[in-house]
Amino acid sequence: MKLATKNNLHLTYCTNIHPGETWTEVANNLKKYLPQLKTRLAPNQPFGIGLRLADVATQELLKEDNLFQFQTWLQEEDLYVFTLNGFPYGGFHHQVVKDKVYAPDWSKSERLDYSLNLMTILATLLPENLDGGISTLPLSYKPWWQNRDQKNKIFQQSSLNLGKVVAAMAQIYQNTGKLLHLDLEPEPDGILENTAEVIDFFQNWLLPVAGKWLQKELGISQAVAESWIFEHIRVCYDTCHFAVEYEEPQYIIQGLGNAGIKIGKIQLSSAIAIDIPTELAQRKLISEKLSPFAESTYLHQVIARNSDRTLQHYPDLATALPHLLTTGAQEWRTHFHVPIFIRDYQLLESTQEHIAKLLQLLPNNDLSHHLEIETYTWEVLPPEMKLDILTSIEREYQWVLSLLNDQL
Repeated sequence: MKLATKNNLHLTYCTNIHPGETWTEVANNLKKYLPQLKTRLAPNQPFGIGLRLADVATQELLKEDNLFQFQTWLQEEDLYVFTLNGFPYGGFHHQVVKDKVYAPDWSKSERLDYSLNLMTILATLLPENLDGGISTLPLSYKPWWQNRDQKNKIFQQSSLNLGKVVAAMAQIYQNTGKLLHLDLEPEPDGILENTAEVIDFFQNWLLPVAGKWLQKELGISQAVAESWIFEHIRVCYDTCHFAVEYEEPQYIIQGLGNAGIKIGKIQLSSAIAIDIPTELAQRKLISEKLSPFAESTYLHQVIARNSDRTLQHYPDLATALPHLLTTGAQEWRTHFHVPIFIRDYQLLESTQEHIAKLLQLLPNNDLSHHLEIETYTWEVLPPEMKLDILTSIEREYQWVLSLLNDQL
């Protein structure tokens, strides 16, 4: 939905919360939930969609006249698509996902082909005079690559594939006037997981490697190649992920901005935060409260912060929990997307404040105008936190809208 703000914000939620990998399953979910949500939240204006499509769904949607039929349905229902979630390539519900969510990574041709299909779909669906973004994984999964030579190969091949994305998006812009961008999404244990690593990748790999390829293949200058890269490769700022990294919004915005890197999409999500008490009895209570979140579907990386501000990483909550009773850390933050409208969970808290701080910065900073609510864990939340899905989505919208109304 387009918000009545001076910076033309568009707010949506990511449909990755609805199980379904085939196009038929996705379409059925959209028809089931979107008209009802529009009636509740934006009955008299167009309602935006943050569309998640697995690879199998993209291939099916591009067959026969499926895309035209979908486009017709969107127009009839007064809905529009302006952002896609291209992070999970395959299954995302009702199965063990864990580190499989990073496969295939950006060194593989399958990831490139999938993303090119997403571009074709978005270029068709995107309304005029609105840019469109596709969020994607932070190149690969860091624990898969243990030495510098392996990582350098991933950076090299990923940069070449991203150069091909830039070329395709530049061609779409020249042919249609529609501006698309691919938004790399840093997260804990991704090869790109924080602001510094994103900047390093752009400066030392993406600009030189993709830039050289673009110059050679398209016969353009270095300056043009770099301008295209900065226009079409951006960052997806997920507030849960950066909060788990203990990075503050102002630092992220300034760091990326100083490096010339744009934010393509802001994903609004919260992580679990825990202040570690000194008393053993309190730690045991927290462990009991935290244990239900150590579920088997997704990775829930934990980053501990010590009194000297150093950080310690655990690959998953189940791996971290045995250390809770003896850790010397002052705080843990866990990559578990909890409802953004809740701050306190008795002994646990959320990083909701990170979202509030970021939204306060929107009026005075030239950031992305794509806002996407992304709480995808409704099915795996502890039972006492589960609500009717429509009510849950509506409450998340209302919480964001209340903050925006106060600040914009």
